[in-house]
Amino acid sequence: MAYRGNPSKAVELYVGDEYIQHNPLVGNGPQPFIDYFERMQREYPDKDIEFVRAIAEGNLVALHTHQTWPDGIEYVTMDFFRFDTDGKIVEHWDALQEIPKETKNGHTMY
Repeated sequence: MAYRGNPSKAVELYVGDEYIQHNPLVGNGPQPFIDYFERMQREYPDKDIEFVRAIAEGNLVALHTHQTWPDGIEYVTMDFFRFDTDGKIVEHWDALQEIPKETKNGHTMY
């Protein structure tokens, strides 16, 4: 919902009051999250994100995604979320890597 839809609604439904952000481009708290995704939607409306897999263990969820940006550059992303006892997201980590045109092993990154 935050990536493709309404970041404010996503925060209302899924994010806790105290939100710790480890992405260096986004501040802590719900409002910087909203601001970031609204800006991304304005600047990159044709960006596509495919959710490849999700893994959950305890209060942690990992998402493995394949992103295609409007300029055609592709990225693989790993997002990790920590949830509180109410099931709300309270912490986020991520890593992003550009997908090379060729790999030595012939496998995709996702």
